[in-house]
Amino acid sequence: MREYLLCLLAAAAVTYLLTPPVRRLALRFGFMAEVRDRDVHAEPTPRLGGLAMLAGVGAGILLASKLPMMRAVFEGSNTAIALLSGVAIIVVLGIVDDRWGLDAPTKLAGQVLAAGVMAFQGIAIIWLPIGGTFVLDPVTSVLFTVLIVLISINAINFVDGLDGLAAGIVMVAAGAFFAYSYLLSVELGFERATLATLVSVVLVGVTVGFLPHNFFRARIFMGDTGSMMLGLLLAAGTITLSGQVDPSAVAGGTLFPALLPVLLPVAVMALPLIDLLLAVIRRTRAGRNPFAPDKQHLHHRLLEMGHSQVRAVLLMYAWTALIAGSAVLIAFVPWPYAAAFFVVGLGVLIFWVRRPGRSSSASVAVLGTGT
Repeated sequence: MREYLLCLLAAAAVTYLLTPPVRRLALRFGFMAEVRDRDVHAEPTPRLGGLAMLAGVGAGILLASKLPMMRAVFEGSNTAIALLSGVAIIVVLGIVDDRWGLDAPTKLAGQVLAAGVMAFQGIAIIWLPIGGTFVLDPVTSVLFTVLIVLISINAINFVDGLDGLAAGIVMVAAGAFFAYSYLLSVELGFERATLATLVSVVLVGVTVGFLPHNFFRARIFMGDTGSMMLGLLLAAGTITLSGQVDPSAVAGGTLFPALLPVLLPVAVMALPLIDLLLAVIRRTRAGRNPFAPDKQHLHHRLLEMGHSQVRAVLLMYAWTALIAGSAVLIAFVPWPYAAAFFVVGLGVLIFWVRRPGRSSSASVAVLGTGT
């Protein structure tokens, strides 16, 4: 655990320290989020925060490669290279989009390329809990992996609509997934140094380091450079865990049945996935492009109900924590305790949603760099 904490701190420190220089770079070279009709932020704001996050990811992984207890992650496998290859492609795509703007088909093609590069190099879903354990053939494995990565990337991109929202949701989701993957290793005696746990803890670090600059009122936005990278890393972490877990090994004892390694990623990303699904349905029914932006996301609806921007963001954090936390608990404690936690939390959050605080003019400054 000490090694993971060191990687978290390194990722957080590098991200925090490099975000101001990246902000100045964004201002100098015109990486600006202008105010559009669908946005609520009042003035142009620099965006390129994903570049500082990239440095944080690199710092966390580099430190891990030098720690004796973490070397097992990098030995005998090219998954780390596969991960960094995908990250490099998605970051270049994000930088171009943040500066000049890309149309939806071009962005989608770049996302498919990044996901495909990772899948062909070994970060791929290799089994599904169908009829016991259904092993996928290589082609189906790559195609299914690309689909999952695309969903994850666009789910985070879609939810990136308020100051600190995407970063905080990823922080909570990655924290829950780290807890699950680490406790699973402890419970079943697996190797504790895994790429899944490392990616999760590094994600927590970079979001912790970025949030002081991005929370209300944000001085810099992560842009598509950041949101697409976070989505790709979340997907990569969950995919590598499901590929390493023997489904028959987690079917007994106090652990949830073997399908949990597949279902947990859905739980930790439930809110972004729901928002993505609703957006696609809403836009398709209206005869619009599913990727055409609008102002009807879940966070927009919370603002319309009278919640301030900060309250809306904290509510989204809390919903993510409730769903992800319940999924992790049900894996390691008797289900009645996990169910009680969920029911109590659900009641508190429903009450909180239905009781918006007093609105103020300060509550309407929002990020608006996503879709």
